[in-house]
Amino acid sequence: MTAVVRPSRLSPGARVAVVAPSGPVVEERLQAGLDLLRGWDLDPVVAPHVLDRHGELGYLAGSDADRAADLQRAWCDPAVDAVLCARGGYGAQRMVDLLDWDAMRAAGPKVFVGFSDVTTLHQAFATRLGLVTLYGPAAAGADFVKNAVAQEQLRATLFAPETVRTLTSRGTTLVPGRARGVTLGGCLSLLATDLGTRHARTGARDGLLLIEDVGEQPYRIDRMLTHLRRSGWLDGVRGIVLGSWAGCGPYDALRAVLADRLGGLGVPVAEEFGFGHGEGAATMPFGVTAELDTEAGTLTLDEPALR
Repeated sequence: MTAVVRPSRLSPGARVAVVAPSGPVVEERLQAGLDLLRGWDLDPVVAPHVLDRHGELGYLAGSDADRAADLQRAWCDPAVDAVLCARGGYGAQRMVDLLDWDAMRAAGPKVFVGFSDVTTLHQAFATRLGLVTLYGPAAAGADFVKNAVAQEQLRATLFAPETVRTLTSRGTTLVPGRARGVTLGGCLSLLATDLGTRHARTGARDGLLLIEDVGEQPYRIDRMLTHLRRSGWLDGVRGIVLGSWAGCGPYDALRAVLADRLGGLGVPVAEEFGFGHGEGAATMPFGVTAELDTEAGTLTLDEPALR
C-alpha cells in the first residue's frame, strides 16, 4: 500500500460544492453549515438536488441518478476546489456505480470531505482516483453546525494542514505498541457491506485501519469484525485506530468485543481518537502514511493531508 495524491489546501475565496450522495438533508442545518463556510471566507455552492427527497424511498436525498450527477458535476467543475458531503445516512452504495470515474480522474485532484455512509465513496476515491480524502464532519450535520471542536479541526485541516499532523487519543490503549502504515477505513458497517464490490479496497494490508460506527449493538460489531477477519480483509493490517461508538451499547460490553475480535491480530489497537459520530467529530485523512504510538496516544502523519 502506497501513499496517494494529496489535493491542494484551500485558500480564502475557494469555491466548495455541497452535495448529498446519501440521505435527505435538513434545510435549516444546511443553511447553518453554509453560514459557517462563508464565515471561513469560502464560497459554498449547493448542488441542484441537495434538498430533494426520493418520492417512494424517503431515506434517500432524491434519485440515485440525480445524486450521482450532482457529485460528478461538482467534481468535474474546474471552478470547484472542494466537494463536501451534506450528510451521511444511506444511499452512497446505490449511486457510486453511476459515476464516470474516467471523467472524474481527468478532472484532477481536489478536496473531498464526508463521513459515515460516505465511507463507500472514500474507498472509491482511493481505488479509482488514488486520492487522499478527509473523513470529516458533514456540512449539514449536527456534529458540524453545533460543535466548535469539529469546526476548528476541519477548518485547520483545510487551510493549514501542517498544524494538524499529530492527532491525539482521548482514551486508553486496547493493545499497546507502535506501527506505521497508510491510513484507511471509515464506518465499520459500510466497510463490511462494501466487501467484494468493485470500488472497495481488497484489504487493509500494510495499512493503519481507522474504524468507528453508530447505533450498532456489540453483537453486530462482533459480526462485522468477524466477517472482515474470515474474509481475510484484515490480513496484514499494521495497526488499528478506534473512533467513536455512539449508541453502540455500554462501552464496557463493546470494549470486550473489540478486544476479543482485534486483540488477536498481533497489532497495536488504540482507542477513542474522537472521529466519527461522537462529540467532537475529528477530521481524519485517508491515504497518508502515519505512525501510531499507543503509549503516547498519538497518530502522527508523515506529511500534511493537503499540499
